[in-house]
Amino acid sequence: MLSIEQITPQLTWRLRRDILYPGEYMHNMEMEEDNHGYHFGAFEDNALVGVVSLFQHGTDWQFRKFAVTTDTQKRGIGTQLLSYITAFVERENGTRLWCNARLSATGFYAKFGFTETGENFHKNGLDYVIMEKNLPLK
Repeated sequence: MLSIEQITPQLTWRLRRDILYPGEYMHNMEMEEDNHGYHFGAFEDNALVGVVSLFQHGTDWQFRKFAVTTDTQKRGIGTQLLSYITAFVERENGTRLWCNARLSATGFYAKFGFTETGENFHKNGLDYVIMEKNLPLK
């Protein structure tokens, strides 16, 4: 059974590193914005198996550092986390949810109604595109 809870930023760092930045130092996982965001963890049998961080900019919300453990990928955990944060942003009256998507992940986000903005960039050896989803006003 999967549960999703709000967690401290420090709890996201190990998964951020292990999945997104293998070989990096743990202390490099902390972002200045962490203290101003919302952080969510997906737990399965009390083990942290997925993390995502969410940052508000007016009615725009950006999610960053979305990671699911390698051995639990392709089991719907990312889908549940993305659905959870989308509902969270809608409750907070957000009108746009967006991310810097690795090109390898664009298909995943497209399945949930995210579209590519055409803004592409290269950082730390990886290619990204900004993807966004407009949310209905409540």
